[in-house]
Amino acid sequence: MNIVELLKVIILGIVEGITEWLPISSTGHMILVNEFMKLDASDAFIEMFFVVIQLGAIMAVVVLYFGKLLPFDFKNKPFIKKDIFTLWFKIIVACLPAAIIGLTLDDKIDELFYNPQTVAFTLILYGIIFIVIERKHKGSESKINTLAAITYKTAFLIGMFQLLALIPGTSRSGATIIGAMLIGTSRTIAAEFTFFLAIPVMFGASLLKLVKFGLVFTSAEFLILVLGMAVAFLVSIIAIKFLVGYIKKHDFQVFGYYRIVLGLLVFLYFLLK
Repeated sequence: MNIVELLKVIILGIVEGITEWLPISSTGHMILVNEFMKLDASDAFIEMFFVVIQLGAIMAVVVLYFGKLLPFDFKNKPFIKKDIFTLWFKIIVACLPAAIIGLTLDDKIDELFYNPQTVAFTLILYGIIFIVIERKHKGSESKINTLAAITYKTAFLIGMFQLLALIPGTSRSGATIIGAMLIGTSRTIAAEFTFFLAIPVMFGASLLKLVKFGLVFTSAEFLILVLGMAVAFLVSIIAIKFLVGYIKKHDFQVFGYYRIVLGLLVFLYFLLK
């Protein structure tokens, strides 16, 4: 593999690490970046790579929130942390809608929507939705201000909002955070629950893509996967810390405007192409 291809992988890893957690759509950005600097690989591999690279981003969540995610306490009694076990059950409940629909319609969704035109449309549409919802939500008080206060019903409803992200360009984090806020969850708790929800969702999606691809790679393909995940992991650490600090003082309107501008630019590009 030459240096140019390695640089492409690094850039894609950076894009994944930034956009996975900000509400601007990681898959959408990956599709767009690949449109301008396509990897020298098969379409099947590239499609799989765009999903599996997210494993690096998952590990960033695990590292940053290890204490809140591990249901066992090896230093103190009781040994099992019941509140964390309960949280994991709620996360599983929230995963069910996307797991069922995703497994059923995965190929059809890729066939119909995995293209820059769809990304441009959803970037603009949800950019407008983000702005409208944030303006209406401004000043309202949150009813759910801790992870423990999230009920199974709330978790399931958040999972329903996550279904929107099956369409490229939507943003999984954006859909679930905004959805959780509409239900009455504070922005900070909505973000944390979204981070945790990403772990089984991305792991499941990555496993599905790997199995479909065949789990057989050339040395170059294996290098692409490992390098992409490593870069995504490092950049995700920074992106998550930034987002957590940002949402304590700001809303998502700026991301809504960004989505609209980017979506319009993409539309113009393909009109003039």
